[in-house]
Amino acid sequence: MRGYEDNTAFLGEWGSFQQTVFFLLCASTIPNGFSAFSVIFLGDSPPHHCFVPDSGNLSEAWRKAIIPIEVVNGQEEESKCSRYRLDVVRNLSALGYIPGLDVNLTGVEQECCVDGWSYSKDIYQSTIVTEFALVCNDKWKQPFTSSVYFLGMLCGSFFSGQLSDRFGRKPVLFVTMAVQTLFTFVQVFSQSWEMFSVLFFIVGLGQISNYVAAFVLGTEILTATVRVLYVTLGVCLFFAFGYMMLPLLAFFIRDWRSLLLVMSVPGLVYIPLWWFIPESPRWLLSQGRVEEAEAILRDAARRNRVTAPEVIFEESEGEEKPKPEKHHSPLDLLKTSNIRKITLILALVWFTLSMGYFAISLNTSRLHGDPYVNCFISAAIEVPAYVISWLFLRYLPRRISASASMLLGGGALYFIQLVPPSLPSLSIALEMLGKFGMAIGTALMYAYTGELYPTVIRNTALGSCAMISRVGSIIAPYIMTLSTYYKYLPYILLGSLLVLSAMAIPLLPESFGHPLPETIKQMHKRKWLKCPSLKRMRDHLNSPMMKPNDTRL
Repeated sequence: MRGYEDNTAFLGEWGSFQQTVFFLLCASTIPNGFSAFSVIFLGDSPPHHCFVPDSGNLSEAWRKAIIPIEVVNGQEEESKCSRYRLDVVRNLSALGYIPGLDVNLTGVEQECCVDGWSYSKDIYQSTIVTEFALVCNDKWKQPFTSSVYFLGMLCGSFFSGQLSDRFGRKPVLFVTMAVQTLFTFVQVFSQSWEMFSVLFFIVGLGQISNYVAAFVLGTEILTATVRVLYVTLGVCLFFAFGYMMLPLLAFFIRDWRSLLLVMSVPGLVYIPLWWFIPESPRWLLSQGRVEEAEAILRDAARRNRVTAPEVIFEESEGEEKPKPEKHHSPLDLLKTSNIRKITLILALVWFTLSMGYFAISLNTSRLHGDPYVNCFISAAIEVPAYVISWLFLRYLPRRISASASMLLGGGALYFIQLVPPSLPSLSIALEMLGKFGMAIGTALMYAYTGELYPTVIRNTALGSCAMISRVGSIIAPYIMTLSTYYKYLPYILLGSLLVLSAMAIPLLPESFGHPLPETIKQMHKRKWLKCPSLKRMRDHLNSPMMKPNDTRL
């Protein structure tokens, strides 16, 4: 039997069928963009101090002085977790003493915020921090909330790949989209931080599951240069658009419950897409369901206004009809030395990129100024990154482009420690340049990973790599806290891991200019270590492979 892409070449590359699949699958990733970073606004901590109950016998001078002044990072600010004892202050106020003049405040006993906290509403009307008092002794719950979400993404990465390989790409895509939408809506009614966190875990599980399913579904349906466009400019740009929509929504909706309600609405729009997005014919063939695969392709031919051959998947003489592949598990990614080597290198790369990407993205408080503008800048930097990643995938070998992008990111983070304190804007620029390199690397690795593994375990492989990357994202909220030990330690750590990953990537096989492997046997035939020559790259760009009927990347 000829290869899948040879058999489906009659469809062309960019007909009505491919255009519909391309844009609908890309659009399905928009909610993932604002869901992944929603905690930036849902869980932000506004300025606050201990609440002081109204009392007629408390003078205005004592009301202003009841909150102690502390020195933090060389600057004086009001204490967030303590106040002078209210009963003592009331007595001093009743006696007519003036704070700082008649009474030395350093000698007045302090107490914790027994009456709760008063939060500034200059930026937010409410967040989960103000709603559930996640401050002072419960301040640890702020970064942990982000980690819970990423823990849900880790579990989703683990299970979604296997479910998708067993039950199909399309059912898993729509079921997990429904999970994400439903539980985002239910979060609106959270009565405690514990309830919010459990629901946030489930939202994270649904978010990564439908993202990976959409990614693989598009990779398997689309071909050649359109597939490269989809996995870079398509999926990634629409994700970035969703990310950029988040600060715009949050700017106009300052209440966390209302923001969640608005974020859950787009999921309802995707229900009709069930009738427009098909199952992956590649997956159907791998399951021996040839008739269903042919039916989808004949419908695609009708929509593209081309004639399908009478028999799409011809059988060679003496060749048996395709049989369902046996089910695979993540353990298959470690069975042979070649696959094990690929998997371990990819594990390091995915872990590093995810940890660095989310550590920098969630660290927007280091960008001085308005938090909404800061978040938008952090999101907007991804747009040129994805454009460049598309150009890299279109014209350069995978190993060279992926390694170079991570060297850029690691180098930028390393240089931050050389910037003098008088130039904070330069430090911010280097931090964004580091994220720029990591965003390019992330887009490249999604495509590269999908090209390295065969159809029968591709979704399991992508799901497993995404699962490993989630371990990095779970750690990410705590990375910047290392600066309490040494200011530049987070950047040195992330920079070192990025450089190490860049050095490991050349050990992978090259996939540039090669068809997607359909079986594990085809995967083993990939060549290692040797990069394509410049002559071969020029021949590739000028060959029929790059024409509209191309069946290879």
